[in-house]
Amino acid sequence: MAVLLLAAAAVAQVPTSGNVYFGWTMNHANAGFGTTGNINGWQLSAEGKIAPFVGIVADLSESYGTMPIPNSALFGGTGNTPAQSRIYTYMVGPRVSVSVGKFRPFAQVLVGGAHLHQDTPQYESAYVWAESEVADSFGGGVDYKLLKILALRVQGDVLQTRFHQGHQTDERFGTGLVIRF
Repeated sequence: MAVLLLAAAAVAQVPTSGNVYFGWTMNHANAGFGTTGNINGWQLSAEGKIAPFVGIVADLSESYGTMPIPNSALFGGTGNTPAQSRIYTYMVGPRVSVSVGKFRPFAQVLVGGAHLHQDTPQYESAYVWAESEVADSFGGGVDYKLLKILALRVQGDVLQTRFHQGHQTDERFGTGLVIRF
């Protein structure tokens, strides 16, 4: 009986707070053929607190732009072909954070999936590649409280994907607004 009462009291202490973030992201991406490029996009995340310093995060993002693909991987030959590339990620995981005045630094580890879509519409025999794989990221950032419910976020992480039977490690940076509740 005492254990049940203590468990109920502990659950009552968990804050029912969280936040929603939406912002711009820049991904220094490797699409899997050994070539890299900077692609831009958006990132959306929602965090729900499960303990005073721990939350669970759901994170979605899309980065898009032109990246070079070696012709040897497409048609044979030398040089690179520009490909319209889109990388989507959908991940979840824990976030640890602490508030220090107007600042709230955090660290997180996320796992989930990623989808890559590339095409070369400029060629008659257009090359199209679509692939979904496992993805993970680890990193952190800091929120700066502007108002009681509004903050500015700067964050960075290392995003790992496994496209084209390889392993890619990308650096991803972002900034945007956080609505706190």
